[in-house]
Amino acid sequence: MILKNKVIVFLGNTRFDGHIKATSLFIARNLAKENKVFFIDYPFTLKDYYYYKKNSSAEQLKEREKKFSILSDGLIDTDLPNLKIIITPPVLPINFISEGLFFRSMLKVNENLITMRLKKVFKQEGIDEFIYINSFNFHYPNIAAKIKPTLTVYHCVDPMIVPYDMKHGILSENKLVKESDLVICTSKALYEEKKELNQNTYFVPNATDSSLTQQTANPDLTIHIKLKGLKKPIIGYLGTIERRINYDLVIAVVKLNPDKSFVLAGPVEGNYIPEIMYQLPNIHIIGPVPYDEVAQIIKSFDVAIIPFKKDDVSNTIFPIKLFEYLSAGKPVVVTDFNDDLRDFTGNCVEYCSDAVSFSNAIDQVLKNESEAKILERKELAKQNTWEKRSDQISEIIASHLPSSHQ
Repeated sequence: MILKNKVIVFLGNTRFDGHIKATSLFIARNLAKENKVFFIDYPFTLKDYYYYKKNSSAEQLKEREKKFSILSDGLIDTDLPNLKIIITPPVLPINFISEGLFFRSMLKVNENLITMRLKKVFKQEGIDEFIYINSFNFHYPNIAAKIKPTLTVYHCVDPMIVPYDMKHGILSENKLVKESDLVICTSKALYEEKKELNQNTYFVPNATDSSLTQQTANPDLTIHIKLKGLKKPIIGYLGTIERRINYDLVIAVVKLNPDKSFVLAGPVEGNYIPEIMYQLPNIHIIGPVPYDEVAQIIKSFDVAIIPFKKDDVSNTIFPIKLFEYLSAGKPVVVTDFNDDLRDFTGNCVEYCSDAVSFSNAIDQVLKNESEAKILERKELAKQNTWEKRSDQISEIIASHLPSSHQ
């Protein structure tokens, strides 16, 4: 049974107009096909506000600024009739405060600002009953208790590894997991971890945007401008460039393949990239890519890679980019960072344990490429779309609704 004609309130971990489309937005958009969905934009802090003012991020701030007032309803329409964005008033920047009573008191102030806005929308829209989904926004763990939904869902999409998040997030996430009616996780490792705290925990992996298949099939989609002139074949990674990448392996593979160009496309976080990588002539770190250029970047790759470290953190990761690569029909070579991925990829992905096997796998997929293999990858991706994942999530939520609300 799929949810229909329900009101769903999403508190996501992203901004609705961000360059990177997050899991929460994909799920919200798909649930909005049969339900009325309100997506709470990741709240601006006062610090964010002045940063955007100073750095002239005009469009993002302009869209929100007129909605920040406590007199506003904060609602913004989207391209989907059943999906509306809720902009909250700016909240106080409190993460710098040490964990303790004072921090939790200030957190209540911020949560009251958010819930005040929500209650105004509920009254204006005549909403009495709704489902509340917190999608990995552990920064505000007490919202559900203040707005009293029919059902509370916590969607755990990643391990917590960033120090900023961990400072208060470990306590807050544990509270969210324990107090939610059900928990949905994007990896088996996360599922096993959260199951210890809440028996109503389910595993629904990440997926791909089905429109990528259509975009990459466009014969007019040429090589991305940042990759023009690079020696073929192009071996590419698309995603955040941070701690989870196995840089030693990447460097070794690049050195083993001087006849190939290696591209790392995406935002660079932290200072994890070894200096030697900038000195290798056949590796190119090209920076962030707007979402509307993702299809073009992936189509420009001859082989797509995910060179993650194998550790306890990576074991909890089910990367969206895996099915994005496959939806474009690209051969994919990855490290064996999460064995659970094999259950979803058939014979379409090469798993490697070291630099030599990784390098050999790249050579083999290039040598054995065929139209049949391209089609097989695309067909596999079609079985792992956000539409299908949203239906799974919808069915899980529907099964947990009180009988009077089903």
